[in-house]
Amino acid sequence: MTLIAAADGSALGNPGPAGWAWYIDADRWASGGWPKGTNNMGELTAVLDLLLSTAGIDDDLLIYCDSMYVINSLTKWLPGWKRKGWRKGDGKPVLNVDIMKALDRALQGRRVRFEWVKGHSGHPLNEEADRLANAAAVAFSQGREPDAGPGLGARAAEPSGPAGGGDAGERAPREPAAATPLARSRTATTAALAAPADEPEDLFSAMADLLAGEPEPSDTDRVIALERSLLSDEVRADPSAVAALLHPDWCEIGRSGRLWTRADLLAEIGPLTAPARLEVIAVDRIDTRTILLVWRSVGDQDAALRSSLWVKDADWRQRFHQGTPEA
Repeated sequence: MTLIAAADGSALGNPGPAGWAWYIDADRWASGGWPKGTNNMGELTAVLDLLLSTAGIDDDLLIYCDSMYVINSLTKWLPGWKRKGWRKGDGKPVLNVDIMKALDRALQGRRVRFEWVKGHSGHPLNEEADRLANAAAVAFSQGREPDAGPGLGARAAEPSGPAGGGDAGERAPREPAAATPLARSRTATTAALAAPADEPEDLFSAMADLLAGEPEPSDTDRVIALERSLLSDEVRADPSAVAALLHPDWCEIGRSGRLWTRADLLAEIGPLTAPARLEVIAVDRIDTRTILLVWRSVGDQDAALRSSLWVKDADWRQRFHQGTPEA
């Protein structure tokens, strides 16, 4: 039997509020994150938590990922890094090394296969993992913890995917579904990250050390992440979160030709009636404090071409937006 799951990560700012998630089906998923982390840390931790959560299951495991960094790290580069004392070919230390070491331990004796899927392309499991990871990042950006999810839940004994069906026998117990992401991070994941006594035991200390080796995100990365967050139900359901992302003089020319003011939008905004994803077309740096983002919003039935002008004061905020149905 093969258990099929997707794993994904998200970071608003990279580094910034970050989330991770894995998803099997509506009854079996988990998510978590940190107040500050990177997208790669989220991607790797999603795989790590999935491996730990399924450690007592004898099924093969197929993991869908949209990150070639994760797949290449775990299937190609890891053996060489270990031989070189966790250094890359150029002699520099391996980034995210504590998570890599924990993943190396978690993979021992497991039958795991990774398969790349294109992100934001409609793959059902990847889309759910992406949504949950982004929701976790948004939650931390708002100073709250996200929903940890049920983990393997009551259906842990059932295999997933087309080969599913029937009872696969007894499974190892999972942490209670009520456990928060913080509690999850400070138990199973922290134990997996545990190294010799001279290394940090606390997950957040380890993450802070890892961040020191991560490149600072570009302004364009930050703007794209903030634009994408405006498509998330978690942000759209909270007018105060939307308000924080819009300039006081914000306005929009909508797809229908309507001119929206900031007050108009905040009075009416809510979750999207259908999921939409963002495809970047162009990013133009107008000056040091102004970025024009041209993108395509793609939903289940139609697409629109959009342009967003972002300006920076204390942080980046959207100043103007326009949407036009794509011909």
